[in-house]
Amino acid sequence: MTLDDAQAPVENRPLKILIAAETYPPNVNGAAQFAYRLAKGMTARGHEVRVITPSSERGSYRIERRPEAVVYSVKSHAPATLPDFRVSLWWEAFPGVAALLDDFQPDVVHAQSQFFLCEAAVREAKKRGIRVVATNHTMPENLYPHVPLPMPLKRLCGRGMWLHARWILGMADVLTVPTELAARTHRQLAGLKDILAVSNGIETSDYAAKPGDDDAPAGLREILFTGRLAAEKNIDVLIRAFERIKDTQAQLVIAGSGEMEKTLREQAAASSASDRIRFLGYVSDEELRQAYRRASLFVMPGTAELQSLATLEAMSASTPVLAADAMALPHLVENGRNGYLFVPNSVEDLSEKIDRLLALPDEKLAEMGAESLEMARHHALEGTLDTFERLYRGER
Repeated sequence: MTLDDAQAPVENRPLKILIAAETYPPNVNGAAQFAYRLAKGMTARGHEVRVITPSSERGSYRIERRPEAVVYSVKSHAPATLPDFRVSLWWEAFPGVAALLDDFQPDVVHAQSQFFLCEAAVREAKKRGIRVVATNHTMPENLYPHVPLPMPLKRLCGRGMWLHARWILGMADVLTVPTELAARTHRQLAGLKDILAVSNGIETSDYAAKPGDDDAPAGLREILFTGRLAAEKNIDVLIRAFERIKDTQAQLVIAGSGEMEKTLREQAAASSASDRIRFLGYVSDEELRQAYRRASLFVMPGTAELQSLATLEAMSASTPVLAADAMALPHLVENGRNGYLFVPNSVEDLSEKIDRLLALPDEKLAEMGAESLEMARHHALEGTLDTFERLYRGER
């Protein structure tokens, strides 16, 4: 920053932004992608951005200069029940965050959850009088499958998490969640009152057709799921529904990786439709774009989605959508317009809705795909960046 920048009014000068994220690329999930796109977008606008996050592998504190930001990795550990995720515990997070705040002296800290490292970022920033914006991407239901306790004890832990959310997220100068439905949940379960709904945002042009794109072979329909292969995504329900559909030529394509991959592959191998189920594993951004473009429809069976970037990506690629009628997913689907909602965890209803869409002519599916794109444009990334830039400058 130049001397002129330092003397410029806060509403004009570039900002120093610290993003605290419990998960960040190379991790593959919606929260990690949001933090990355936020960092990239703010850097492109001329701000100085640093990210602090748990390391993606074993090792001590390190610094990496990436195109979107300078990324600080804090020593982390893999939980026994969630080996594809890493956490920095309080005694590692607090010293790392404190040292970075004292060195960087940001104008604003943007924490992406209530846990461990993000808790340290919120509390240490408030001690120093630094403005705090918080965005929550996680609910207790996201963690239930990984807690080896009976469901009554899981729910008790969930109530504790909501109390903790009220304490930590309530410290922020501004709290945001991706949808109004998520805001309503936070008001009801955490008692948090002043919440803004700000979409995670999507760059729809990233998923548009390009010269040389291959469509699916004539007459072949592909059903696609993309995302982290986690228990709360209910991909097992999708596989069981796929076994029941009438179109015996349709293909089920599952892209992504995660702790449930081995179990899901075993389920698919034992399925009566095993020869028509493909796992792509981890895919590049370009491979993912092509998968969306080839798909006849996209299915999101998750029941703990605060927005679902994967669904927005599919919509941006002009793909009709089937989504569980749970949490924030109804915000993205209008029955009969761009797809259908189905009863959560219902194999019967999901298979019936897949049959309903696959029975449509290509022209009708294309019309529904065009509606998906039109709806996705309401979540344009530039609007999200505009909102957070205003919040960073204290315009609320």
